[in-house]
Amino acid sequence: MVQNSALDISLDVHAQGSKCFDDDGRLKRTGTIWTASAHIITAVIGSGVLSLAWATAQLGWVAGPTVMFLFSFVTYYTSTLLAACYRTGDPYTGKRNYTYMEAVQSHLGGVKVKFCGLVQYLNLFGVAIGYTIAASISMMAIKKSSCRHKSGGKNPCHMNSNPYMIAFGIIEIIFSQIPDFDQLWWLSIVAAVMSFTYSTIGLGLGIAKTAANGKIKGSLTGVSVGAVTQTQKIWRSFQALGDIAFAYSFSLILIEIQDTIKSPPSESKTMNKAAFVSVGVTTLFYMLCGCMGYAAFGDFAPGNLLTGTGFSEPYWILDIANAAIVIHLIGAYQVFCQPLFAFIEKHAKERFPESEFINRDVNIPIPGFKPYRLNLFRLVWRTIFVILTTLISMLLPFFNDIVGLLGALGFWPLTVYFPVEMYVKQMRIPKWSTRWLCLQVLSFACLIITIAAAAGSVAGVVLDLKTYKPFKSEE
Repeated sequence: MVQNSALDISLDVHAQGSKCFDDDGRLKRTGTIWTASAHIITAVIGSGVLSLAWATAQLGWVAGPTVMFLFSFVTYYTSTLLAACYRTGDPYTGKRNYTYMEAVQSHLGGVKVKFCGLVQYLNLFGVAIGYTIAASISMMAIKKSSCRHKSGGKNPCHMNSNPYMIAFGIIEIIFSQIPDFDQLWWLSIVAAVMSFTYSTIGLGLGIAKTAANGKIKGSLTGVSVGAVTQTQKIWRSFQALGDIAFAYSFSLILIEIQDTIKSPPSESKTMNKAAFVSVGVTTLFYMLCGCMGYAAFGDFAPGNLLTGTGFSEPYWILDIANAAIVIHLIGAYQVFCQPLFAFIEKHAKERFPESEFINRDVNIPIPGFKPYRLNLFRLVWRTIFVILTTLISMLLPFFNDIVGLLGALGFWPLTVYFPVEMYVKQMRIPKWSTRWLCLQVLSFACLIITIAAAAGSVAGVVLDLKTYKPFKSEE
C-alpha cells in the first residue's frame, strides 16, 4: 500500500512537474498576465505611435480612426488564434512550441516553415533598423531643441544623424549580452513605462495645440487632392495603412512571450487576457494620439509627432518625451531581437556541438551578484548583428517609409496567414465550413491591404532616394 502511494506521488510529480521544473524539464516559468502585458506593450507602443497623426491625416476623420480600430480588432483576434497554437494538441498537456517557427513546424510543416522563418527573421532584422533610425531622430531632437532655445530660434541647427545611430548601436551591443528573453522582464517594464510617458506627452501637447488653435483641424477625407496630386494621395494613403499595421505588430514574438508564462491556468488563457489588456490599452492611446495630432495640425501633421515640424515648445517637455522614446527603444530593440538571437545560437550549437567557442561559458565574477556567464560566440555574433543594423540604418534613414514597409511586409504573413492556418489545423475546422470560409476571407482581405501598403511604402522610399546621399543624412 505504501509502495503504491509512493508510486502515485512519483507519477503525479512527473505529470505536474516539480517545484523547480516545468513539464518539459525546463526551469519553472514565472511569467504572469502582467509581465506578458509589459512585453507586449513594450513591443507594440513603440515608435509607430509617432507616425499615427500623419497616417490619420492621409486617411481623414472617417477612414483614419476606423482603420485603426479594425487593425486592433484583427490583431487581437489573430493573437488569440496564435496563442491557441502554443501547445500542439491538448491546451494543458500538449507539446510546447517555444518559438513561432516551431509552432509552424508542428502544425503545418514543409516549405511553410522556411517561408515563416524567412519572413519572421527578416522582419525582426528590419525592426532593429527601424528602431535605430527612430532612436537617432529622438536623440537629435533633444540636441536641436537645446540649440534652438539658446539661439532664440535663429539657428536652424542642422546636424548629422550618424553619430547618434552609432551611440545607440554601442548601447545595444551592451544590452544584447542579456542571455535570453526570460531575463528581459525588468527592461520591458521600464520600456513600457517610457512608452506611456512619451505617448501621454504627445497626447497632452496635441490637446494643448488644438485648444490654442480654437478649432479642430482636418477633414473627413484627409489631405485633399490639390495639396498633393491624385497619385500621391493614393500612395500616401497606402503608406498610412503600413504605418498603422507596424504600430500594432507583435505577433512575430507572441509565442516567445507566451513561453515565459507559468501555468496553470493554461498559457493560452493567460496570453489571451494579456493580449486583450495590451491591445485595448494601445488602441486607446493610438486613437487619442493619432486623432489629437491630426486635430492639432490637420493636413500638415508631421511624420514624427514629437520630432517633426510640429511642437517646439515647451522644449523641456519635448526633451523628456524624446529621452523616454530613446529609453523605450533600447528595450524594444532587445524584445524584438531576442528571438532572432536565440534562433541563430540554437542552430549554431546543433551544427557545432563540439565547438568550445560556441558552447563554452566563462563565469565572470560580479561583486554582490551572481557571476555573469559570458559566451564568446554570443558576444561576437550579437555585436556583429548590432553593427550591421546600425550601418544599414545610416544608409537608409527614412523613418516613415521604413516603418510603413516593415508594417506591410510583416502584417499579413505573421499576424494573419500563419495564425489562421495553424488554428484551422489545430482545431480541425472542416474545409468549406462557415467558420473556415470566414477565416479565409479575413486572410485574403488582409493580404490585399498588405500589398497596397507595401506598394505605397516602396514608392515613398524611391522618392526619398532621389535626393539622398549615403551616410550624409542631415536634419
